Amino acid sequence: MSRLGLVVHQGRPVAVRTAETVREWARKHNIGCTDIDVWKQHEERRGGMEELKHAHNPDLIVTLGGDGTFLRGARIAAKNDAMVLGVDLGKVGFLTEVACSDVEAALEAVHHGGATIEERMTLTMRASRPLEIPSGIESLLRYGHGPALPPPAVRPESEGDGWGVALDVTALNDVVLEKLARDHQVALGVYLAGRLLASYSADAVIVATPTGSTAYSFAAGGPILSPNTEAVVFTPVAPHMTFNRTVIAAPDEPIALRVLPHSGQAAVSIDGQLRGVLDPGDWIGVYGSPRRLRLVRLRPTDFYGRLRDRFRLTDAPATALDGESDAFWRPTTPVPPDLAHLRLPPPLQDDR
Repeated sequence: MSRLGLVVHQGRPVAVRTAETVREWARKHNIGCTDIDVWKQHEERRGGMEELKHAHNPDLIVTLGGDGTFLRGARIAAKNDAMVLGVDLGKVGFLTEVACSDVEAALEAVHHGGATIEERMTLTMRASRPLEIPSGIESLLRYGHGPALPPPAVRPESEGDGWGVALDVTALNDVVLEKLARDHQVALGVYLAGRLLASYSADAVIVATPTGSTAYSFAAGGPILSPNTEAVVFTPVAPHMTFNRTVIAAPDEPIALRVLPHSGQAAVSIDGQLRGVLDPGDWIGVYGSPRRLRLVRLRPTDFYGRLRDRFRLTDAPATALDGESDAFWRPTTPVPPDLAHLRLPPPLQDDR
């Protein structure tokens, strides 16, 4: 590791203090350290490729905040396969990895090859035209928040002949198309793998990764997928139709969303950030990206433990008299050959 980037939640004093610890560690190890995705009110933010250039292509991006701060770092890291280390500030997140008190040990592990790299699927997209945000809409939709990201740049591999323009997008969680007018739902034709699935009138539709299945898609009634899954999750939000179920597609089955002629405008959000507005007749196509996000892990990921803690899952009250369930289910004897390929928790350590 020769250079790292730092994304800090400036509204959290513990994040600001921990950032100084990271900078001091980098100085001691003669590693360049650059603050990225930094802005002031009424200033424009940079796109992912511009941030990478500003940060001199870091090998590692450290985020100090919650999952939202992590997503800020992820959109930049995925552009050049940089690793991302999420430092947790006390809340149970699905993406952050280490506590502030352990940040130096985590950096040492990454620097000396003692960390595990976990890859996550991401999404990218094409559109019928370059995305734009009409004047006045951004300030209305983002009232009380910081400046918006610019619309995605057009990738050089864009071609004509009806295939639209390729956009410089790498979404870890989701791409959302939602209504702009409060009294007017967005009307969409939804195509899976090139064939019409249905026409929807809805508040929004969500195209999510397995990582994003625990975010907006879950809140809209979608399923939870293991982050080890390869899939694209389509979830409608408050649709005015009988069929309101989630559809899970393969990562190589594109999901196209076309705004119907008599619909209102639709906002395009990528990982929770407004990035463009579509007019009737416009379309976007979302599909699995060849880019993977490389997450730094210091120990095997306990996704289902985090799921239990994040949503405060407990045993049903009716089972209280029957005793509590064990935290793990795993015999202490060696794993049989027919189970050796499965993901199982490590053997319990005897600390006596």
